[in-house]
Amino acid sequence: MKPVGKLIVIGGAVNKGSFAETDFDQNIEKNLNFFERGILRKIINESKLKENSVIEIITTASQIPQIVGTEYKKAFEFLGAKNVNILDIHNREEANSDAMVARANAADVVMFTGGDQLRLTSILGGTRFHDTILLKYQEQDFIYSGTSAGAAAASENMIYQGSSSEALLKGEIKTTQGLGLIDNVIIDTHFVQRGRIGRLFQAVVNNPRTLGIGLGEDTGLFIHNDTMTAVGSGLVIIVDGRFIKDTNLTNINLGEPISIDNLTVHVMSMNDHYDLTTKTLTIENSQFNPIPQDK
Repeated sequence: MKPVGKLIVIGGAVNKGSFAETDFDQNIEKNLNFFERGILRKIINESKLKENSVIEIITTASQIPQIVGTEYKKAFEFLGAKNVNILDIHNREEANSDAMVARANAADVVMFTGGDQLRLTSILGGTRFHDTILLKYQEQDFIYSGTSAGAAAASENMIYQGSSSEALLKGEIKTTQGLGLIDNVIIDTHFVQRGRIGRLFQAVVNNPRTLGIGLGEDTGLFIHNDTMTAVGSGLVIIVDGRFIKDTNLTNINLGEPISIDNLTVHVMSMNDHYDLTTKTLTIENSQFNPIPQDK
């Protein structure tokens, strides 16, 4: 059964401007170009009650939750959101409490900030709070949004460790279970800026059924009804391993380079669509689309 809810995953470093800057208002055009057509606006527009939706900012992954939470709260409020709260769950006991479950049940949107995705899953995984979010995503008009760690943790399996420079050496990336909102994909973040293409290649060659998704910074995917749409200013890389012809993966030792023959890679930019059912990409501004003729 397809989830009723919507998923918005972001590659990190959202260009939301910084409300901590003393000259923020004076440089409003420079700082807030993002707001006019960006990802936070997309979250509000797609939410159940728009500006009146209840938005919970989950800062569990961050080591500086007060700073990060306040920045996102002010950013959403600048866009007109009227019911924005910060929810910093510190431990599993809190995540199993009636109070946290009630907050999750009342939310129309949850926004998971960046930080450490392993911290996020180890604190929230399998708790009542986690179960409530999964159920709401399956059955209600509800949005799970996450940036950086919050995006990486959204899938059934997630990358939590692995250097960019040595990512195509066998065993250099580590994966574990994520929060499980979407199956058969694995998401990597800060993708273009930190050169993480090799991490995604290894994750996909380990199990070619898994679709690799690499999110650039200030870039995300809006996922609904088995369609992924690129949003934001940068690039999304899709790695499809279904047509791999050959690899040396099982014949080499740990730490040795991996060879892969016939790995398929797609590159998406704003408003492009990828169909998760047919595994096909539609480029919004394709140069091969027929040019409308004047009547």
